[in-house]
Amino acid sequence: MIRTKNLTKTFKSYKKQPGLKGAFGAFFKRDEVSKNAVDQFDLDVNQGEIIGLLGPNGAGKTTLMKMLTGIIVPSSGEIEIAGHVPWKREKEFRKKIALVMGQKSQLWWDIPSLDSFKLLQKYYEIPDKRFNEKVNMMGELLNVRDLFHVHVRKLSLGERMKLELMASLLHDPEVLFLDEPTIGLDLIAQENIRNFIKEYHELNKLTVVLTSHYMADVQALCPHLVLIAGGKKTYDGSISKFEKILGHKKNVVFNFNQSIDRSDDFWTGLDLTFSENSDEVELRLEESEVREISAAILNKFPVTDFYTEKMPIEKVMKKIMENPNILLGK
Repeated sequence: MIRTKNLTKTFKSYKKQPGLKGAFGAFFKRDEVSKNAVDQFDLDVNQGEIIGLLGPNGAGKTTLMKMLTGIIVPSSGEIEIAGHVPWKREKEFRKKIALVMGQKSQLWWDIPSLDSFKLLQKYYEIPDKRFNEKVNMMGELLNVRDLFHVHVRKLSLGERMKLELMASLLHDPEVLFLDEPTIGLDLIAQENIRNFIKEYHELNKLTVVLTSHYMADVQALCPHLVLIAGGKKTYDGSISKFEKILGHKKNVVFNFNQSIDRSDDFWTGLDLTFSENSDEVELRLEESEVREISAAILNKFPVTDFYTEKMPIEKVMKKIMENPNILLGK
């Protein structure tokens, strides 16, 4: 359904020295700077898959999404979505995809959402019977039927996001691109959006590409992850394998009834993080070490509580951002 090969997007800018002298000099000579926002990116996504596209700010996620949806033209490489070249913007291609951006709106603010839906119906040439079926079905799933006649500008962010999703799915796209769909939403609204995406995907088996900074979105929806850093693909595989990149480690958190001495020789060589006032420590331990080291801490320090957990995906991401070579086994 989605295939890219050696996909690259290069942006050019020019350096200018400060002040009047720099402005005058720029008339005669400008220093060109080139940057690959996406660099030799290969991707294969099968029909019906949900993939999570992750990476730090400036990694190239949005540029990649814009190339996949035909908003910008690649500098080089190949790209094919549902049998089409996106940047050609063919009519049939536009009917096969949908893009939802958490910080952009496709609904008209000064009219009720149902009026926007009817405009989109005409644009996508959706038959009346299918249009009514989709509006009723998604209205029930999202519990927003009583909002259809409310002006969009009067809706809460969570309510508007639900209706944005409805608008993007009216024409039965084969591929759905979701760029930060839950950004700015409260926890309940985030969960409602995730549940709808999951349920709609199970019913329709469309292909979904999701970018998000909320790891709960990724863990709930994406069995397949792709990581991009510096414009390059650095990981492409299952979420379970991704969580094990740092080894079979567990997080063990100890709380103390007083501040403890960080300089104690006991902590030497351990992978740990102290809280600001030193009354909590978080350790990353191999499973084989947990029992022995935990017992030693309980005997030596005034522990009030402790618990263990698998390495959360947020911490894996943080470790990778701090040291990208982890993915290369370095």
